[in-house]
Amino acid sequence: RNGEDGSELRAFFGALGSSFLYGYNLSVVNAPASYIKDFYNKTWMERYGEPISPETSTILWSVTVSIFAIGGLLGTLCVSMIIKVTGRKGTLLLNNCFAVIAALLLSLGEISRSFEMLIIGRIVMGVNSGISLSVLPMYLGEISPKHIRGSIGQFNSILICLGVFTGQVLGLPELLGQESKWNYLFSFVALPAVLQLCVLPFLPESPRYLLMEKKDEAGAERAFQKFLGKTDVSQELEEVHAEARAQDNLNTVSVLQLLRSPAVRWQLITIIITMACYQLCGLNAIWYYTNGILREAGFAEHLLPYFTLSTGATETLAAIFSGLVIERIGRRPLLIFGFSSMAVFFSLLTIFLNFQDSVLWMPYLSYSCILAVIAGFCSGPGGIPFILTGELFEQSYRPAAFMIAGTVNWLSNFAVGLLFPFIQKLQSFAFLVFVVVCILGSIYLCVVLPETKNKTFMDISQSFAKINKMPELSPGQEMELVLSMKPENEKAPDIKKTESSF
Repeated sequence: RNGEDGSELRAFFGALGSSFLYGYNLSVVNAPASYIKDFYNKTWMERYGEPISPETSTILWSVTVSIFAIGGLLGTLCVSMIIKVTGRKGTLLLNNCFAVIAALLLSLGEISRSFEMLIIGRIVMGVNSGISLSVLPMYLGEISPKHIRGSIGQFNSILICLGVFTGQVLGLPELLGQESKWNYLFSFVALPAVLQLCVLPFLPESPRYLLMEKKDEAGAERAFQKFLGKTDVSQELEEVHAEARAQDNLNTVSVLQLLRSPAVRWQLITIIITMACYQLCGLNAIWYYTNGILREAGFAEHLLPYFTLSTGATETLAAIFSGLVIERIGRRPLLIFGFSSMAVFFSLLTIFLNFQDSVLWMPYLSYSCILAVIAGFCSGPGGIPFILTGELFEQSYRPAAFMIAGTVNWLSNFAVGLLFPFIQKLQSFAFLVFVVVCILGSIYLCVVLPETKNKTFMDISQSFAKINKMPELSPGQEMELVLSMKPENEKAPDIKKTESSF
């Protein structure tokens, strides 16, 4: 149990300067939006001697918000290159530099009378988030024993939700959500980054990375001992050795090689669909409707920020619950339940919104559905796609898989922002679009996805062997193959051929 506590503490500090900042930057721009727009107008007046036009103001604000996703895509595309040079831990450390630079640009933009600094700061922060959402789940998956890999992996989701909630709290009018203090909301970004810069150097590198890519067995053994809090880590080392020998003929593959490989075709399709559903399931639409529903319920405008806190709190509690039960219930049931429950509550929300004006208490039911949708999302779809990306692929495929998953994530995020104004025209029936996405996602996962809890990465790969039409080895055959392996320069051609099927 002490080893598990140590892994959880390390996972917390790993996520604090990574996924926490992603969540924080999702929500932090909402509270000071009106003050930032006023700053844009004042700066424009000082430069050009006339008020900014409504169209230009809208464009500037839209760019400020949406360019975060462009930065995220750029960060994702850089991951594979950076990780080869600096490793998992080194990439997380380097990534904090982007966060500190972004904090300086965002917080000093007002003083410098430069809205360009805010826009550049947002894109740099997006790069930080794109790297974080690829490297952190990979690192957490590789440092965790298989029996708690899901729980440790959920720290990514928990810290995202906690970051969103922190942004909401600090944005309250009594704290930093004031005209004279909104730039301090962006200064806060530097705090978790600096804290991680101080703590992360004392955490070991991923033992799988050390053993399989750096061939550093002594370093891998020390890393396992630190992570697990025990001296005898021979079982864990042998598991990694078996995986390394089985794919000894494979170097880290490129994205193009991954796309062409028949051995991981359905793993790749599964990740693409799951990550697309993660963004297209409608949670972003919920944030748009929340304040309107609260206004309809008769709540005063100045009370809305406090009610919005309930959405962040619900997110965080649901993510913590998921982390506590994921190793008992499994990934697959939580994902299917999450998407299915979202479909149910989106349907109910559509009905309730159509009766919003005719029944006095209907807005309260609508708001309850909103909280239920958020809880459903965070119980599974909000974090498990990142865990699965690390679990469905063996070491040589993993960096390329995270690059593809991240690209799908950020492009889908961008597509939602682009298409949502058109979907809005459907008014309350807009949610039926997301009902379809959630139902289709649930059906696909029910049919294709095997359970991955408490399985080694090789076991998970073998679970897909039949659907990928690859030869499936029994445990005895697999062990016989591993034990019969000779050094690389002595391997027979038929053994090499078998290895490439993993």
